[in-house]
Amino acid sequence: MDPYYPVSPDPTYWVAPRHLAGDDGVLAERIGDTLTDLGWSMWPTSRNSLLYVSPDGLRGAEWILASYPFELGGLPVAWQMSARPQPDSALTEWNAYFTAGVPHEALTDFLLALDASETPDAGLENAEAVLTALTARGWLRDMDRPRTTATDPGFSTNVSLELLPPLIQDADPRDDLLGWQAWAEPVLGAPCLWCASFSASAPDELVAAFASSLAAPGPVPRRTLPEGAEDRLTVVRRG
Repeated sequence: MDPYYPVSPDPTYWVAPRHLAGDDGVLAERIGDTLTDLGWSMWPTSRNSLLYVSPDGLRGAEWILASYPFELGGLPVAWQMSARPQPDSALTEWNAYFTAGVPHEALTDFLLALDASETPDAGLENAEAVLTALTARGWLRDMDRPRTTATDPGFSTNVSLELLPPLIQDADPRDDLLGWQAWAEPVLGAPCLWCASFSASAPDELVAAFASSLAAPGPVPRRTLPEGAEDRLTVVRRG
């Protein structure tokens, strides 16, 4: 367990793998607490969302589930993260979108990396960093697409460089761009447990931070188990 993750008192379960553990229904609260601890400001918007902005104004995070803007993999987007080159810039350089169900530990690590980045609006083009982060945790490169795609050993979760889905916003307006996509499908052909999408200009080192945390092998505490993934989890009951 990483020491900075708050643990609910007396959790009902400890479960693994993390990428199938779900969000325990507390994705808004856990990420909101993380952003507050980092000193980000927050206010409600007219769209029934909660907008958080970093002290330097270059980073943003918005809880948008109530406004139901669009879906990824049939699931409504819950969090949108972004960065801009100047605090007063009207347009963001890149955006990342996460549905409910994504493990809050992985999103927390993404945000910590975003907060610590000196240039959050730009990064080196280094797709290999994302795949290296996953293979270092035991994930497997796709035999047909070893430079763009990796999957967990149970073949339930994928991280892949793909054509961007509709409505993904990026400073580069071209419509043939590739961006990192991640999704968990515990049962083949069944609905996804969660999805994430990073626009084309999202720094690969930030995506790598998310991927490395997603693939972390240690168990995580949960009070509830995600529907559809129970048979794929290793569960230790407490109490």
